Amino acid sequence: MRGTYSFFRAIFRAIFSGVYRWNVIGRENIPDGEGIILCANHISNWDPMLLGGGIERQVHFMAKEEIFKVPVLSALVRDFGAFPVKRGAGDRQAIRKSMELLKEGKVLGIFPEGTRGKPGEMRKVLPGAAMIALKSGARIVPVAIIGPYKVFKPITIIYGSPVDLSAAVMGKDSSERMQYAAEFIQSEIQKLMQVHKDGIRIR
Repeated sequence: MRGTYSFFRAIFRAIFSGVYRWNVIGRENIPDGEGIILCANHISNWDPMLLGGGIERQVHFMAKEEIFKVPVLSALVRDFGAFPVKRGAGDRQAIRKSMELLKEGKVLGIFPEGTRGKPGEMRKVLPGAAMIALKSGARIVPVAIIGPYKVFKPITIIYGSPVDLSAAVMGKDSSERMQYAAEFIQSEIQKLMQVHKDGIRIR
C-alpha cells in the first residue's frame, strides 16, 4: 500500500507543479512518529490530494461511503489511505478507525466543515474533528488551502504549528468544550488564511 500511495502522490505532485503554481508553506511543522490530525478548509475535490501531496508522511482520509461501492475506484481510494464514512450521521465505525490510526501514530486528514465552500471563506466547522482530537489526545495541525484552482494560477497550502486541543479548552465547562473546540479549530485555520492574505511571512 505504501508503494501505491507514493506512486499516486508523485503523480499528484507533478500535476500541482505543472498545471498550477503550487506553493507549500510550513511542511516542517509536521511532526514525525506522532498521531496527528490535519484540519483543513475545503474548496475542491482536489483538496485531499493537495493536503497529502505537500508532506512526506502518508495521510489517511475519511471518504463518503458511496465511493467504496464503485469496484475500481474503491480499490484506488483504499490504496490511497481512505476509509468510508456515512455523511450526515455519527458513524461510529469511521470514528473507531480514526482513533485506531491515531493510536498507531499515523496522520489523519479531516475537512471539518463537512462540505466544500468558496475559496477564501469558511463554513461553520462541525464538531467531529474536535471530538476525535479530544478523545484521542492527538494534536491538530491547522491547514489553510488558498485557491481557487485555476490553470497556471497560484494554489497555496499552509501547514500551521501543531496545537494541543485539550489544553486550548482547559477550564471550559463540559457542555461548552466541544463547541469551543470546533470554533478554536476554525479560528486557527482562518488565522492562516488571513496571514497569507495580508502577505505576512510565515515562519
